[in-house]
Amino acid sequence: MTSRLVAEHITKGFGDKTIIDKVSIRADRGELVSLLGVSGAGKTTLFNCISGIYDPDDGQVLLDGEDITGETGRISYMLQKDLLLPHKKVVDNVALPLILRGTSKEEARAKAMSHFGEFGLEGTEEMWPSQLSGGMRQRAALLRTYMFSDKVALLDEPFSALDTITRSRMHRWYLDVMEEIKLTTLFITHDIDEAIMLSDRIYILAGRPGRIAGELTIERPRTERGDFELTEEFLDYKRKITDLLDR
Repeated sequence: MTSRLVAEHITKGFGDKTIIDKVSIRADRGELVSLLGVSGAGKTTLFNCISGIYDPDDGQVLLDGEDITGETGRISYMLQKDLLLPHKKVVDNVALPLILRGTSKEEARAKAMSHFGEFGLEGTEEMWPSQLSGGMRQRAALLRTYMFSDKVALLDEPFSALDTITRSRMHRWYLDVMEEIKLTTLFITHDIDEAIMLSDRIYILAGRPGRIAGELTIERPRTERGDFELTEEFLDYKRKITDLLDR
């Protein structure tokens, strides 16, 4: 089976400094794949190459087997901040990607609202972003990302600004919603616990320039991770990742 997204041998530098060197990763349909590494390892640079914001110096990006290297608008991309527009109601924020593609406002609103239930946003449609909690704002931002593309989403530390309790709740919520929407997701994080809790597979990006230092598959099904963080199995994964990061 062809992977939904493949980045092959991606190299990117600026001036005489190479940021990432021959990085190859893939994500299959419905997978949540994390890219884990310390700050400065080149995670965001790789995402910018995958999304088409940057042209890689070498390598290619394939979506369902099609070469999309350097093309923007094919893959959705959510940054750390929710970036909801304060002067637009929540439903209009979520519908914005459809409107920008030429869909009428009425049709875009209707299509956006049809997903509010599965994203746990019922009752917020006509609210302003300022009326939402941090967790609800992130849900709205994730739904807007999904409206942009229901094939692949790149999420750059989307939960990093939340407090610890809200973040833990969002992890469990996101695992549930992933089971519903089957969205192929690449997820940047520097949080080892977060990567283990959410991922099907984890790529460890390390070094200067950044290279793939290892890959781990999380064997426990996403539907059975309620108490995962308290298990010896979880700690074993954490030890393996720490070892790879320290090499």
